[in-house]
Amino acid sequence: MRRRLGRIARARRALPQNVRALGWVSFANDLASELLYPVLPLFLTITLGAPVAILGLIEGIAEGVAVGLRGVAGWLSDRAGERRHPWIVAGYALSALARPAVAAAPAWGYVLGARLGDRLGKAARTAPRDALIRDSTPPALVGASFGYHRAMDTAGAVIGPLIAVILLSAGWSLRSVLWVAVVPGVLTGLRRART
Repeated sequence: MRRRLGRIARARRALPQNVRALGWVSFANDLASELLYPVLPLFLTITLGAPVAILGLIEGIAEGVAVGLRGVAGWLSDRAGERRHPWIVAGYALSALARPAVAAAPAWGYVLGARLGDRLGKAARTAPRDALIRDSTPPALVGASFGYHRAMDTAGAVIGPLIAVILLSAGWSLRSVLWVAVVPGVLTGLRRART
């Protein structure tokens, strides 16, 4: 078992720093997103008093924007050549800034605006991030790099809802849980500022 853990640690260290950093950013982002999304329908209908039909409207518009702009963002970032980093930073920053806007929302229209910001962030960062992972990885490690990134992303997506369930079971309000979803983005930004 110890030998196996040692091999895993060595394999992880063999991955480029870009890949490891993006893995942790994706972990934090998905943790926050998946902590927020299961609570959002209850927040909209119970706390903000929005009709149930508004849920479909908000998610439909937000996801439509994300799908529609993902290809455009990829095309634009390819035209920028090696300057993919600003697209990735801007994409994650938009998503991180959208979370406090959701938590502070006094009405459902604010939530729609915040969800649009979040999805714009996703559209802006996805293609450039994947291209950066591919470009910064030696050919023999491309599969491992994408696998590592996906594993970190998925781990965040599993832990986020678990935190939401624990907080709601402990009696936290829906709005308080949404404020907790802000924390991973802030911590990621602080870590980035130190490096």
